[in-house]
Amino acid sequence: MENKIKRSWQPKKTPIQKEILAGITGFFAISYIIIVNPIILTDAGIPANLSVFATIFSSFIGSLIMGIWADAPIIITPGMGVNAFFTYTLVVGMDLTWEQAVAISIISSFLYMVIAFTPISEYLAQKIPQNLKIGITAGIGMFLVVLGLEKAGIVKSDGSRSLLAMGNLLAPEVILSLLGIMLTLILFLRRVPGDFIIGIIVISILGNIIGVKGSNVPNIRLTEISKYSEIVAQGDFSQLFTLKFLIAIFSMTMILVFESMGILEGLLPVKSQFKKAFQASSIAAFLSGFLGTSPTVAAAESASGIQSGGRRGAMAIISGLLFLAAIFLIPLLSFIPESAIAPVIIITGAIMMQQLRFVKFADFSEWFPTFLILVLIPLTSSISTGLAFGFIVYPICKLVVGNYRDVSKVMYVLSFLFLIQLICESIIGQ
Repeated sequence: MENKIKRSWQPKKTPIQKEILAGITGFFAISYIIIVNPIILTDAGIPANLSVFATIFSSFIGSLIMGIWADAPIIITPGMGVNAFFTYTLVVGMDLTWEQAVAISIISSFLYMVIAFTPISEYLAQKIPQNLKIGITAGIGMFLVVLGLEKAGIVKSDGSRSLLAMGNLLAPEVILSLLGIMLTLILFLRRVPGDFIIGIIVISILGNIIGVKGSNVPNIRLTEISKYSEIVAQGDFSQLFTLKFLIAIFSMTMILVFESMGILEGLLPVKSQFKKAFQASSIAAFLSGFLGTSPTVAAAESASGIQSGGRRGAMAIISGLLFLAAIFLIPLLSFIPESAIAPVIIITGAIMMQQLRFVKFADFSEWFPTFLILVLIPLTSSISTGLAFGFIVYPICKLVVGNYRDVSKVMYVLSFLFLIQLICESIIGQ
């Protein structure tokens, strides 16, 4: 039975129809970024009515670069987590201006690009232990599951008692989400073509019938695009050689390089696509600073499109074009409730977590670092933080059990760099 319903992530030729469907599915899964990113950047001082265009243009250009240069099914958007670091660490925490934060993003992305276009990137990827790679995939999957459950309203933040608590199961949006999960799961298990997108459409229609729609859609007028130049190429490099600036550059570079590496290692269905995909991601991140937004990264939600059959760059191109079209369709996003997106994200996350079956559970020195990555990515909502703890602990575990020769010199260096990153983030977060 398991073989009947299991879907292969192995590379294979797919017709353009599947790539188009995958691009649409991936776009809807990540479309919330059009609304959420400007809201977060508002706290940094970038007007939402302008950063929404920066979000769209950076996603459009980045996804096109990924599709054309790397021929990989990865959607590029301003990263959740990276935008929080940009806003709440650099601007709010370090008392920098958003223009200075943009300058840090540009320099960090340039360093990321240098690494991506040299043999360093492939060398690093080859030296990462297989179990840690599995942990990255499963950790991103767990992150998606938690994100989806929160969007569905099935769980909610509850700081007074615990990190998360049960939502109101009688709320209309939660009932709609549960119905969406069942419908999408049935379509997925029955291998119905277009399963995810069908689920999104059906639940969106039902949601609008019963009055459950999207929320927090900013009031954006297309005419405001004439003011967009106010946030283009506004990086302020005047504080470049101060200690605070250099620490911030180091931390953001580590986040961009290893978060992108982790996501691409975890998602790419064709592993030979890694080098060019990593390069494409770095170029997009570099350009995003000039476009007026926080750095772009590979979107974890690309997994939804890959699961729908996306294997080549056509998926990324389709998603990119949909981002561009969204300039004219932003008001229509209010008709797509989170209850329609949540089931796709939850099921995609569960699929990614199936990779845990390849972990060497019997060897605790292998399992524990993997476990840290698995749990800390969703609990901290930061892929880079999960990676840091896993990479730091891995060589320590091997040293304790006397298998230090199994750890490459590169892993010892990475462990040290991640330790410095955590220390730097703690210092600049004070």
